[in-house]
Parts: sequence; structure tokens; C-alpha cells
Amino acid sequence: MKKIICILLCFFVFSNTITASAYNISARSAAVIDGYTGEVLYSLNCNKRMPMASTTKIMTALLLCEMVDDLSKTIVTTRDMVTVEGSSMGLQAGDTVSFKDLLYGMLLSSGNDAANTTAIAIAGSVSKFADLMNERADALGLKDTHFVTPSGLDADEHYTTAYELALITKEALSNQDFAKAAASKSARLYYGNPPYYRTLKNHNKLLKMYDDIVGVKTGFTKKSGRCLVSASNKDGKCVIAVTLNDGNDWQDHRNLLDLGLSLVKTQRFLPLRDKLTLDSADGAKILTDVPSTALNIAQKAKVTYQINLPQFLYPPIKKGDSVGTINYCCNGSIIRQLPIKAKQNAKLKHNNVYIFFQIFISMLSKI
Repeated sequence: MKKIICILLCFFVFSNTITASAYNISARSAAVIDGYTGEVLYSLNCNKRMPMASTTKIMTALLLCEMVDDLSKTIVTTRDMVTVEGSSMGLQAGDTVSFKDLLYGMLLSSGNDAANTTAIAIAGSVSKFADLMNERADALGLKDTHFVTPSGLDADEHYTTAYELALITKEALSNQDFAKAAASKSARLYYGNPPYYRTLKNHNKLLKMYDDIVGVKTGFTKKSGRCLVSASNKDGKCVIAVTLNDGNDWQDHRNLLDLGLSLVKTQRFLPLRDKLTLDSADGAKILTDVPSTALNIAQKAKVTYQINLPQFLYPPIKKGDSVGTINYCCNGSIIRQLPIKAKQNAKLKHNNVYIFFQIFISMLSKI
């Protein structure tokens, strides 16, 4: 059994979210969020449901990374998989291709054929895969997102919002395979019939235009207009920017990323002034060291922490041993976890029968 102490940190500064009136961009809808906490740093019609074109592939690629245990596994494509209009990574029926190549084909070349192939290979059909996409959106708590196609081709009831697309991207970037592919300027892949090596280049021009960029995805259809999702990591900070229907997205994203980074500050948290003392099952008192930390977060973020400790500690315990954890949380998510360590040694004073008896007596007293 664990005892959990939840304490609200005394750190809550008035909202510094910048609205459309304070900053001009060309998009019909936009959002910038803190990539660690999900706090909104900038908003412009960010909750308006809109088509999102190939930025849809962020969710498709995330599901690929989560549902395929071995990305080196290969499949042979069928006509149904590759028969799709729009951008392509060059797949043809009968090609042998790995899931890793499909991942890069989606995120670099924005291949609709890669997205369709992924959907059918994983779920058996495009419609069944769309169900998986919607289930994943529900799991993220999204209320204004609905998927019909894995590629982002226009369809009725295929929509998201700038804010919710940013949250999907936040989740996707926490996956190492996704993050590595999204940040790649090019990739040398091996597929075909028979397979041969070829190089794909990333359509995301921001990877060459902006320092510290880590992706993420472009998109365009006549209905959606130009859509773009970008993210930047700098000095331990992470911000994610989304624009939907934006004719000047390259420049807008450079400005939005600069803005977002300027609104994320380094804050030091000192959760406890006093050290916690724990009882060991052997009757000893054990001092613990609860660490402080520095977090790069939006100024308006509301941060809590949870201290997780066992009901009893069992000697022998050495100074420096981990005896619990402290979790720093924001918006229901753990943004950092640190160990709580013993500050002293604790030797075994009694035999195991004595220790068991003491635990039994303690449990009876609580009944």
C-alpha cells in the first residue's frame, strides 16, 4: 500500500495566453502550446472545427509506432493499399516495404499510399483503422476531432481543431520513433519489387529555415488550404505550433515558435522545506531527501506534485537507495518524475518473524 500526498504548489500566475488581437498571422485558426504541459500560449479560433489535410498523418503515424512492435517487419502491398490519389512515396502493388519505411514515407513525403497501406496492414481496412484513430482521440480526451481517412484526404466529418491537433502532436512527439522520423530532413529507405535503396526528402521547409526545429508535418487540400504543424526544442523548452488554412505558414510558424519559446520560463520548485521521516518495518526512523527541480513551463501553468512512499521500508537500507518517487504534474499528466532517496543507512535489528509481527499488529490497529 502506498500513501500519496498531493500538494498544490503555490505557483499560479495570471494567464499570459496571447490572443489574435495581440499578434497578426494569416491563418484562419492557430494554436501554440507548451510541448510538455499542453498549456495554451497563443490562440486564434483554436477551437474551431476545420479540415486538416495531411496533418492527419500525425495520428496515423503515432498509431503505427504504438501498434507495431517491430518496425523492421515487412509486408507486401496490395492494389487496395496503394490505389489512392494525391501525394505518394512511390509504392506499387507487390512492393515489399517495412513499417519503418511507411512511417518515413508518411512524415517526409506525405505519402497517401503509405497511410493507406499502414491502415489496411494494421486494421484490415481504412474504415476500421479510422475507428482506431477515433478511439485514440477519445483516449486523449479530444471532443472536437473526428477521423475518416488515414491520409487526410477531404471527407465529410473529417476534422479537428488547431488546439486538439497540437495535443495529438504533443502525444506523438513523446514517442521516440515518431519524433526521430518527424525531425529527419531526409531518409534512405529500401522498398520495391524487388526492393532497392532510394532517398526521400522531407516536405517540411522549416527544418532548413528555423534553428532547433523538430518537425512535424505539412498538409494541403483545396478544401483545407495550407496546414502546418511545427515544434521546436530549445534550451530545455518545447513548444508546438499549429496553423490551419494559412497562406503564409512558413513565416507565421517562425514567428509563433519564437513567441511560444519567449513565454516559457525556467521555474524552480521547492516542494518541501522539511525532510520526510519514514518508519521501517524494523522500528527504525529513516530520513529521506525529497529533491527540488527546475521546470521549463508556461508562466500560467498550475503545477502539483505527488509524493509516493511505501507504508513500510524493509532494512537493510543504504544511504542513497531510492525509497519512493515525487511526480510533478500539470493538466493531469506527469511532466517529471524524480526519486526520493534515503539519507542514512538502516540495518536489520530483528529477525523476519519480529518484523512480520510488527506489520501484522500495525494492520490490525487500522481495522
